[in-house]
Parts: sequence; C-alpha cells; structure tokens
Amino acid sequence: MLTIEKLRAYGADVEDGLARCMNMEDFYLGLVGKVCEDDKFPVLEQYLKDGDLDKAFETAHALKGMYANLSLTPLLKPVSEMTELLRARTDTDYFSLLEEAKEKYKVLCDL
Repeated sequence: MLTIEKLRAYGADVEDGLARCMNMEDFYLGLVGKVCEDDKFPVLEQYLKDGDLDKAFETAHALKGMYANLSLTPLLKPVSEMTELLRARTDTDYFSLLEEAKEKYKVLCDL
C-alpha cells in the first residue's frame, strides 16, 4: 500500500507534493497512484524508435509536468533531462534516459 513514508523513502519531495494538493494526504496519494496507471512510456519509446522527436518531446514534456506537479523527484530527473535534450533536438542516446526513467517508474509502482 502506498504511503507518505514510502514516497519519502523513494525520494519524492512529499512536503511539496502535499502542498500542491492542499495538504490532503489521501488526494495526493490517489494522484500518485494514478501515475502507475499511465501508459506513456511505451508510447514515448515508440516515438524514439521511429525518430519522431517532436512527438517524443510532447510526450516527455507531458510526463515531466505530471511528475513535477506530484514532486516525484527520482522520476522527474531523467524525464526532465530527456525533455530538454529533445527540446534542443540533441543527437544523443535517449534510450539510456528512458531506461533510467522506466526503472524509477517501476520502483514507484512497486511501493
């Protein structure tokens, strides 16, 4: 069961996340729980495989916003980095960042 303590141990900025949710713990935990129902990583991966950096950017940017609003710092870090690289259309290996994000996502969803 997802708890504030588990999120804190995960590295989330729980105080900031709670503040964004008017300090309503159940509401915050419910929103974080919804993150694990999201299916954007396979979509992002496909865009990257297809070389569609515009759609990959849009998808990564949406994920960045969701993770930032919930203060899910461990997940936000690689997604933010990927978003900025995609914004600049940098020629790089996006898949290493994607794998890091997917690992952090799995850890979160296993809490």
